[in-house]
Amino acid sequence: MGRRDRLISTSILRAIFRSTSPRNDERARPGLLARICAFFAFFSLGLARYRASLFKKLRNETWEIEEEEYTESFRSPSKSKRTDLVAIGDLGYSGSTFFTTPNSKYLIKSLPRHFEQTFFRDRLLDPYVEHMELNADSLLVRITDLLYCPTATLGAALGAAPSHHIVMENILYGKSSCSKDQQKRWETFDLKPNDYFYPERDVAGGRLAPESVKERLIDEFKDKVRVTIDQKEELIAQLSQDSKILQANNAVDYSLFMVRYPADLNSADNDKVLTPPGRGSAWRTGVVSRDGKWVYRAIILDFFWAKDALQAQTLTGLVKLFNALKLGKDHGPMSITTTSDEYRQRFLGMVEDMVEVPDSAGRPSGELRSPAPMPADLV
Repeated sequence: MGRRDRLISTSILRAIFRSTSPRNDERARPGLLARICAFFAFFSLGLARYRASLFKKLRNETWEIEEEEYTESFRSPSKSKRTDLVAIGDLGYSGSTFFTTPNSKYLIKSLPRHFEQTFFRDRLLDPYVEHMELNADSLLVRITDLLYCPTATLGAALGAAPSHHIVMENILYGKSSCSKDQQKRWETFDLKPNDYFYPERDVAGGRLAPESVKERLIDEFKDKVRVTIDQKEELIAQLSQDSKILQANNAVDYSLFMVRYPADLNSADNDKVLTPPGRGSAWRTGVVSRDGKWVYRAIILDFFWAKDALQAQTLTGLVKLFNALKLGKDHGPMSITTTSDEYRQRFLGMVEDMVEVPDSAGRPSGELRSPAPMPADLV
């Protein structure tokens, strides 16, 4: 781990281990001298827990995560070793920094872009909490803490260190407990509808962007998720409920993060693969495929892009300009410039197409029964 990552890790851990009370949240502003000293911080920012009591209630009451076990997840299992988070680099296209806790139960992701921070903190958080309290089996990723920098800092202004981080469940939990050969058999897919306009891929046949960029742009799942009719209906129904609150808050560009690993890792010859902590749900802890070959896990990730944000409006104008320059050839919207209801329809359609169930004659089918209708609010 480099110096920058170690200092960011220390800032995160300091915020987690600092004792908190319902009054020691975002309203506890530091004094003038502390704000002046904090301003010159470059990597080691003074982070605090945002609305600490609200997230604690989610952890303990809604998701049934034991508080002491949660806090201990951030400590090194060995008293002789320094406690550090595990840096896992850039997992996506947003430029975020990622860490896991030492026991890999939780994932820490930075939110480097201001519009992501304000959208989640000021607009989506309260509907998210209400939805989670009413839908304990929701497949929206469980965000267990929001860390933020309560003062202006030079490091955050210059982009040297992120001022906001989210702590969330890690549905890859259990992989690190497998042998190295077994870990290689785990697969992950960050899935979005791939029929949108992606300039890096679609302009000049993709020749203007390097392969390293295009590889991180969008994943493709070239197989089928083979489950029972009931399991598919449960998945579609839950994703429909979850995406409805995203649509209502104008969120777009979210993705279905799917993990699969061979079912034989749970055989009598191996220790059973560990499941994510807290209250379980079928698609979070693992659904065994109909043929007994795979175990699937799935959640919704990255719901921080608002269609009405300034960046989305600017890119909408650029796409229109590009289409005009191409003499009227319409490349359609990008996933970040489309409407939230249209994105939701394509997102649910993507899942509908990739999940295969047997038809009434026992043959594989990508359709639900004959087929089941889409949710009423999409018709």
